[in-house]
Parts: sequence; structure tokens; C-alpha cells
Amino acid sequence: MEICNKKIAEMSFEDSLAELERIVRKLEDGGSKLDEAIDIYTRGIALKRHCESKLAEAKTHIEIIVSDSDGNAVSTKQYSTS
Repeated sequence: MEICNKKIAEMSFEDSLAELERIVRKLEDGGSKLDEAIDIYTRGIALKRHCESKLAEAKTHIEIIVSDSDGNAVSTKQYSTS
């Protein structure tokens, strides 16, 4: 199972998530030496943070379309979880 050496900051969300999934499988298999496991675990943590950052960034761009009673879009507003 190949772990990518690409710079995390340059990776897309999808590529980061795919690599994170490969890392989880590799760690669950338990076939790695301790030093290698620590290295890929550390990369996994960085990938997780990168994915969370990408999701937070995307969330700020989501707009809700406000419709009138006939279903016609009349405006948009920024998405908010509160």
C-alpha cells in the first residue's frame, strides 16, 4: 500500500481523504514497523486537519437559496449552523 509523499497543502480534499483512508487501513493491518507507523500516523493527523480545513472553507461558501411560496428563488443567504 503506497502512501503519497505529496505536500499536503497542495492536495485536494478528495486526494487527502483517499490517502487518509489508505493510512487508516495500513495502520489497522498492523504490518508496519514502529517508526514507519509513527511517521504515517503523523501524516494522517496532518491530512485530517487539512480535510477539516477544506470542509470549513467550503462551508463558508455555501449559500441557502430562499424561495417564495411558488418555489421561485428570490434571494440567497449565507449558510449558518446557529
